[in-house]
Amino acid sequence: MTLVTAANRVAELEAIVARLSGSAPAAASVSFAATLERAAGSSPQGSFPATAQTAATGVGGDVPYGELIDQAAARYGIDRNVLRGLIRAESGFNPRATSPAGAAGLTQLMPATARALGVSDPYEPAQAIDAGARYLRQQLDAFGGDYRLALAAYNAGPAAVRRFGGVPPYAETRAYVQRVLAYAAAYGQGGGA
Repeated sequence: MTLVTAANRVAELEAIVARLSGSAPAAASVSFAATLERAAGSSPQGSFPATAQTAATGVGGDVPYGELIDQAAARYGIDRNVLRGLIRAESGFNPRATSPAGAAGLTQLMPATARALGVSDPYEPAQAIDAGARYLRQQLDAFGGDYRLALAAYNAGPAAVRRFGGVPPYAETRAYVQRVLAYAAAYGQGGGA
């Protein structure tokens, strides 16, 4: 079995598990994806061919909610592929995803954050996508337009990014940032444009 074949199968299984369980992909898949990307010699900037990148990240074809994502990205002036990658990483495009910590919906906003952004139903795709895009825009504004820092703030909170003066040294947050950027690179190379 080749690396690409294995990556395709893992992506298929993750999608099936996410659909059946109604939750975001397991944290273990984050470390597997990072290991797989290292084995393939990739980087978050997408240094290997689009076909391998697409297989390793499980992206391809049209993305669910693509029109809503593109509209929100344009509205808030953010990269649509980063927003697609964020949603893929947060919920696997499952609008009913709920984390053990209480984050909900496609963009996995915590209840207080969702309320502050005016979200009445975090499971409603249009509200979740708009709020997630707006929150990412807020983080980009707070961190000088740096997507790595904005994504770290989205995941670990802006206070953690300020406290550490950069991406916090949390394995989960570092893997999250790399994963979102890898997905974004794959989408940008035709894996779901």
